Amino acid sequence: MTTTVVSPPAGGTRTGGPAVDRASVRAFVDEFVTPYADDWDQAGYVPGELLERLGALGLWAPFLPRRLGGQGLDLVTLGEVHEEVGRGCSSVRSLLTVHTMLSWALLRWGSPGQVERWAPSLADGSVRGVFCLSEPGAGSDAAGITTSAVPHRGGWLLNGRKKWTTGGQIAGLFLVFAHTETSIVALLVPKDTPGVRVTPINEIFGTRASLLAEIDFDHVELGPDALLGPSSFASGMVLSGTLDLGRYSVACGSVGIVQACLDASADYAGRRTVGGAALRELPLIRAKLTDMVTDVRAARLLCRQAGELKDAGDPSTIMATWVAKYFASTAAARHSTEAVQIHGANGLTPDYPVARLMRDAKVTEIIEGSNEIQRLTIADEAFRERTPGTGGTL
Repeated sequence: MTTTVVSPPAGGTRTGGPAVDRASVRAFVDEFVTPYADDWDQAGYVPGELLERLGALGLWAPFLPRRLGGQGLDLVTLGEVHEEVGRGCSSVRSLLTVHTMLSWALLRWGSPGQVERWAPSLADGSVRGVFCLSEPGAGSDAAGITTSAVPHRGGWLLNGRKKWTTGGQIAGLFLVFAHTETSIVALLVPKDTPGVRVTPINEIFGTRASLLAEIDFDHVELGPDALLGPSSFASGMVLSGTLDLGRYSVACGSVGIVQACLDASADYAGRRTVGGAALRELPLIRAKLTDMVTDVRAARLLCRQAGELKDAGDPSTIMATWVAKYFASTAAARHSTEAVQIHGANGLTPDYPVARLMRDAKVTEIIEGSNEIQRLTIADEAFRERTPGTGGTL
């Protein structure tokens, strides 16, 4: 497994809006996100007004340095932010996730010219970034992608199709992975480049409001400044590092789903009566809530550990993030199903949030590396830890 250490961002001089922390984001989510999440889910989009509010609060890319309009936020706090947003609406968290992935890749591997051109607009959300890897016939396996980039007039000629692109409908900048004759390259592609076509995907099981799209690149001509990082680094460094940060965001957002399930279930069980007795007094209901309490705390600690390792630049953050994402996403899927069960028939309707939470939780088991891939990777590390000289990181 290729390891990429995600180092903490450097500071700067230009401030990027009000201070971002868990408490301020929790208050924001409670007022502007949670009450409307089910409506957005049914409508299939997050309104532009909310996207603007995210920018005003500095939530699009707060880890960018102050000189670029960010706040130099540490990744532990970024994880807490994405947990709180995920508690309110996984579609909104998904938009932040892919924007985070592109913005971090730009900061980490971009040239000074690329950073100065794009980072300030990414920091305030006036340009929204997305991550383009998956295709109609390929998921997170970079070796299977068919989108191609060939040298052309000193730059690149890009052809191919990407699918399941979160935020593709509102993106201003795409981070596109394509193959060349010898390697995988990462390219920055502005939406208004001739030959780029965006087709909305309007029906999806979960994260229904995440503005998914299919992106076609038809003989898209790009200059040499489109290349992000040396081409030989893309598959090993840029791609793995960017996916690692995406997994971290999804893991933290999954914690938010479990917390939302716990909150909704405890509230419902406290008000509902069965045969004249409060639902909360039934032993099986109490057992389900106990498991939610336990797993949300465990998942939160695993995410925190992964974030601390990222902030410290420790390469073991890669495995810590795999573990956190696997545990948190499976917990979200399990407890959202239990939350629906606690709500009974009401849980199957749009009148209660648990149906949306269950559908969104399923998505977290698939994106940024499916749980099947995670189980194989984590098991490989278990064996590596016990083989002398292999440098295991468990």
